[in-house]
Amino acid sequence: MPQPSFGVDQFGDVVPDIFGERPSPRPRKASRLSAEALLDGLNPPQREAVLHEGAPVLVVAGAGSGKTRVLTRRIAYLVGERKVHPGSVLAITFTNKAAAEMRSRVIELVGNRAKLMWVSTFHSACVRILRSDIGRFGMARNFSIYDDADAKRLMQLVANDLELDPKRFPVRVIMNWVSNCKNELVDHETARARVSEGSLEQSYAEAYGEYQRRLAAADALDFDDLIMTAVHLLQAFPDLREQYRRRFRHVLVDEYQDTNHAQYALIRELCSAEIDTPPEVVSLSRGGQGGSSPPQVHAEPPELMVVGDSDQSIYAFRGATIRNINDFESDFPGARTIMLEQNYRSTQTILSAANAVIVQNAGRKPKNLWSDAGDGDLVVGYVADTEHDEAQFVAGEVDRLSDAGEARYGDTAVFYRTNAQSRAFEEVFIRVGLPYKVVGGVRFYERREVRDAIAYLRAISNRADDVSVRRILNVPKRGIGDRAEGAVADLAARERISFGEALRRVDDIHGLATRSASQLRSFVELMDAHEAMVAEGAPADAILTSVLERSGYLSELQGSADPQDQTRLENLIELVTVSREFVSGVAVLAAADYGDVDGPEDGQAPDGVDEFGVLRGGSLRVAEGRSVDPLTVALDPEQDLAAGAAEVDASLGAFLERVALVADSDQIPSPDAESAGVVTLMTLHTAKGLEFDAVFLTGCEDGVFPHQRALSDPAELAEERRLAYVGITRARKRLYVSRAVVRAAWGTPQHNPPSRFLTEIPDRLMDWRRTERAVTSWRNTSATSRSNTSWRTTVGYGAPKPQARVVPVLTAGDRVLHSTFGLGSVVATSGAGDDTKADVDFGSAGLKRLSLRHAPLEKL
Repeated sequence: MPQPSFGVDQFGDVVPDIFGERPSPRPRKASRLSAEALLDGLNPPQREAVLHEGAPVLVVAGAGSGKTRVLTRRIAYLVGERKVHPGSVLAITFTNKAAAEMRSRVIELVGNRAKLMWVSTFHSACVRILRSDIGRFGMARNFSIYDDADAKRLMQLVANDLELDPKRFPVRVIMNWVSNCKNELVDHETARARVSEGSLEQSYAEAYGEYQRRLAAADALDFDDLIMTAVHLLQAFPDLREQYRRRFRHVLVDEYQDTNHAQYALIRELCSAEIDTPPEVVSLSRGGQGGSSPPQVHAEPPELMVVGDSDQSIYAFRGATIRNINDFESDFPGARTIMLEQNYRSTQTILSAANAVIVQNAGRKPKNLWSDAGDGDLVVGYVADTEHDEAQFVAGEVDRLSDAGEARYGDTAVFYRTNAQSRAFEEVFIRVGLPYKVVGGVRFYERREVRDAIAYLRAISNRADDVSVRRILNVPKRGIGDRAEGAVADLAARERISFGEALRRVDDIHGLATRSASQLRSFVELMDAHEAMVAEGAPADAILTSVLERSGYLSELQGSADPQDQTRLENLIELVTVSREFVSGVAVLAAADYGDVDGPEDGQAPDGVDEFGVLRGGSLRVAEGRSVDPLTVALDPEQDLAAGAAEVDASLGAFLERVALVADSDQIPSPDAESAGVVTLMTLHTAKGLEFDAVFLTGCEDGVFPHQRALSDPAELAEERRLAYVGITRARKRLYVSRAVVRAAWGTPQHNPPSRFLTEIPDRLMDWRRTERAVTSWRNTSATSRSNTSWRTTVGYGAPKPQARVVPVLTAGDRVLHSTFGLGSVVATSGAGDDTKADVDFGSAGLKRLSLRHAPLEKL
């Protein structure tokens, strides 16, 4: 096909001139690199992808197979060797960062003329189209773009005006429903026609219609509108579609497996040969041409290359549909497929593990990743007793790898399925001093729902805490508006009392709507009831559980269809678990026996020692007047522990102090974090696109990973397996997989079976440092069932083995390792010889009094 001449469009870009007579462009400078140089270092399939001409092509790019190199080299080859004008190239990525990187790399290869390309995200490309042509829909070209916060505020106004019950129709649920409609290119009129009378969807559709009306009145679009409106514009005006098809002669799309239906439709409008357009389209004449131009002949479709991997399609919850990549060849007849299977990232052992897992998914394109980097280390497996034990193992192994020079902190990552799982790792890392950062979310105690719950507790504990009271006044939504809150604030300022006190004088506020006054009274009753619980000495976990239930916070999240609300619910469950661990730690203190313990008969455990070496029965005695926080206690070793009665504190105030200390530690950066790097903690979804020398894939239990909701849904289970594939293939040199036999949920133990993904990895690829059989054996064998041995597990140093029993000599300040409770610090010791006992602070596991003769304890 002859190359067109070029002109300048309304953006100032040089573009192909479809009308013929235009000034010739300036002579092209020679490309910086020769064809040989552009193809240098490419393997045969990569080279084939770069050189491909003509038919649409799908490049199936396995993890670590060099897809970015293929995309950038192809663009450079188009511009440098095939003499394609940069202004006729459209390259679409999913992030601005990826777009900037691609543009930069192409400029390095072919020079500054590459700046004429459109390299952008879907949203950015659509904005450029809309800024030029949205006037055809009667909107101003300077329309506003509403971000998520703006959109939520507007939808809240709509819901209020439609008098939608916030409990039945949470704003976020309505917004998700509307977003799904827009991703499917369903406008509000079509949505309204599809729903049944009297259904929830009818209310959603009414909100959708009013929301769009207000957007239009404000000359605004939200993010979903950008793509939907651009597609509708191209569909409604065939001449405009033809204009862009003639402009963009080469279209490249990265991460095609992550596209939703609207994004797919945009690509079809621009690139498909099968479009429903009359043979003679509307004239594309421009101003100044005079008269009308002759009818335009339908342009040949642009060359299309999409790059992606169906095995890494993990964003269905965002609207991505795997069918787009699976059905590419039928959507674009005559398309070719090129497989990139050579991996440049990982060892063969890691790739073999990934292949073994993903092959279990039905209906996928066969693909087998391979590497010439050698087999490398086996995949390390570890079965922990609890999530705390799992975190201790990870921390110990991270430290060992760093000390041995095998993996720096900055080259190490810990992956988990849900954000709530980060809490155990954060607390252990803080305690042992490992530098870390949480990516893809805020730290546990900074998460909105956690801060909301803690604000409830602080407001209950201290009614003068105006910041906390006002934070949760309308959380969850209970119909207390800004006007009512302002009236209470005015009374507080006028009477010079706290906001909390002013709430209790709602009858003194004149002009307050009856409904608002009623809601304020209900809120006060809620808070008063829980203040009474505090006065009665109720433990912290009981107060937290009660306020989350009675406030309606839990029911709102449980009834939400928003996946983010499911995550928020999991985080609140984790906070309840924290509170119950706190109270149970106090209970251990209260039940500890500080009397003499007779030695056991041979083959029997002593009555006063449990299977972990913790003494049972009796009561803890500390120096008179001392209160004991089991998680932050620092008993004076010089004091006689039997000198007075203990005041064991499981109160709300003590728990809030504990949380404040942990949250405060959360903010203290490690002094060497910048120089030595930090360990990265992140969810598996966030990990996509990244790579690390050492990866810890944690929580590998059915019900955790794969997630509970996927166990009964084959489609969701297949996506969870793809998520496992993504996690495994992030590892370059070392991969660890771990699980806990018991994991707390709502403060109660949950026994989860091993993840099916673990059983899919061949045994020949695994090095099990600790197995469930070892865990069961340890639990079923008392600490003294063998007279001269004790079982111990050293983090990172193999499976449990019988060791000659040596009673450690400990003093206050020593660091120790317990096979179940993990790392701890000795607070005080008492007794002598076989009767020696030690009080050890195990952080989140609490303060334990241990019999050194029986406890599986190692001095570090």
